[in-house]
Amino acid sequence: GRFDREITVGFPDVKGREEILKVHTRNKPLADEVDLKVIARSTPGFTGADLENVVNEAALLTARVKGKRIGMQEMEEAIERVIAGTEKRSRIISEFEKKIVAYHEAGHALVGYLLPHTDPVHKVSIIPRGRAGGYTLMFPEEDRYYMTRSELLDRVSMLLAGRVSEQIVLNEISTGAQNDLERATSIVRQMIMEYGMSDALGPITLGKKHDQVFLGRDLARDRDFSEEIAKAIDHEIRRIIESCYQKAQDIIENNRDKLELIAQSLLERETLDAEEIKALMEGKSLGELDALRESKRNHAGDNGSKATAHQKDEGEKKEIPVDKKEEHHDDGNPPDREEKKEP
Repeated sequence: GRFDREITVGFPDVKGREEILKVHTRNKPLADEVDLKVIARSTPGFTGADLENVVNEAALLTARVKGKRIGMQEMEEAIERVIAGTEKRSRIISEFEKKIVAYHEAGHALVGYLLPHTDPVHKVSIIPRGRAGGYTLMFPEEDRYYMTRSELLDRVSMLLAGRVSEQIVLNEISTGAQNDLERATSIVRQMIMEYGMSDALGPITLGKKHDQVFLGRDLARDRDFSEEIAKAIDHEIRRIIESCYQKAQDIIENNRDKLELIAQSLLERETLDAEEIKALMEGKSLGELDALRESKRNHAGDNGSKATAHQKDEGEKKEIPVDKKEEHHDDGNPPDREEKKEP
């Protein structure tokens, strides 16, 4: 065999994810509302195994409620389970901790919604999932293979917004921002050491990266720079983090009323979707949105009833000529009206 040839198998793109979903849903009954293209767009970065888990989780959720077909709601819940884990509604938390989580996630949602270079906010919840006390889901509108400096900085500001919101509203900080701080620091360190995005250090790469783990060696970077450069790296990380923190603070202070609306809505409903967040940001009440949704559902139901009644009337009026020589199957359907079954 050849040892000098390397074949890179990356994450599937949106078309690849759609084809993988078709494979895994081949023998599973899907409701008419399920659109695999929408699911593929909602799962960026998912591997084939992740998509298989999504379909299996959706099937289990449908079976638990004794449903006959997998619906879109089960699919969306399955995606969230794969990303963040199962909901833990039985976990008992105090009102104060619930308030901390609500304002923390409201800060993420507010800053993520208002910054120009972040992904759209898909869902915000204060229901615990996995190890998280709450979560904010942001899905990209399309597959991305490159990120600009502005996008990375806005992502850092969004990650820091939860801690900023706690400090502004409650005049206190909690341990809930641990993962946010870790991710924000990692992004900034990569910007400086790998992507050459530091104004102070310039377009250089610092540290030798080991991509292959061999003989127990961890995936890490060797230090090939001086103490002076190391000190400059630490200073630059702190400067960028503080700049992004200040940006998030300015946004929250200038939109304090919207932060309160989102947080109070989370305390009441526990979960907000993209439409509800947009309505709150535009100054609309959730009651108006609920009434509009109900009106749309009723209108769709009336149209469906009228269409069914119309088809029934047309069927009664239409006379089907019967030819004595026409062959009939056991189910009574002529060959030209036999339903085609997909293999």
